[in-house]
Amino acid sequence: MAENKELYGYEEEDIITLEYDDGTEEECGVVGVFDVDDKDYIALNPLGTGEVYIYGYKEYEEDFELIDDLTDEEFEKATKEFESLIEEDLVEA
Repeated sequence: MAENKELYGYEEEDIITLEYDDGTEEECGVVGVFDVDDKDYIALNPLGTGEVYIYGYKEYEEDFELIDDLTDEEFEKATKEFESLIEEDLVEA
């Protein structure tokens, strides 16, 4: 899929590859990073789809970490905030 990245509207540095436990990989464009209750979250768009994944997000000096063990409450708050940002055109989906 790498050769088609430019078709999805993301710059090379805004695409990350998710690696799943079963060994599969999925390339996603970074829609945006946002804050809810002093915690950072990231919205990812799997290339070629209209879906959005929400993960917890921690950035380090030269790396980052996606956090996928969010509580239902954290996920719900993050999703509502993301939807609000989309409506306000502060993040593009």
